[in-house]
Amino acid sequence: MIKCKRLTVAGEKIIGGIVMKNDIESLTHTKWRSQYHIVFAPKYRRQAIYGKYKEEIGKILREICNRNGIEIIEANACVDHVHMLVSIPPKMSVSKFMGILKGKSSLVIFARFANLEYKYGNRHFWCRGYFVDTVGRNKTAITKYIQNQVQEDQIAEQMSMKEYIDPFTGEPVKGSN
Repeated sequence: MIKCKRLTVAGEKIIGGIVMKNDIESLTHTKWRSQYHIVFAPKYRRQAIYGKYKEEIGKILREICNRNGIEIIEANACVDHVHMLVSIPPKMSVSKFMGILKGKSSLVIFARFANLEYKYGNRHFWCRGYFVDTVGRNKTAITKYIQNQVQEDQIAEQMSMKEYIDPFTGEPVKGSN
């Protein structure tokens, strides 16, 4: 019986007999590891991205990232916002990427779902701003955070303060018993 060893491909290393992919990317004269945690929301934080449009919006965002050479490491659509962990090459700035992603995706979303145009008007599907943070060596912690974000949001909503007395009338709130 011949025992074959798997040869490592460029960018992989063996740790404890397990082949690990190195997350350092390269261009012709450049090597980089620039990963970003990005959070952005639809206009007025409407909950459109979580319902029947969630899967289709995910496909649209993936397609735009693939066209621009952006690797999506992890992504999750929460009820009223999107978390993405992406690797952006140094030839593109984060603000340029977000402009492309939000601009092109809103055009495609309105083209596919014409009824949303009446809710949002002027073809503005996403809010103007976004949150971005560099990942550094915390990639696994951020990946777990993005995966568990929906459950954490639900727990936070359940922990919200419930009023038993109406502050305006001073009477007990119906259904608080």
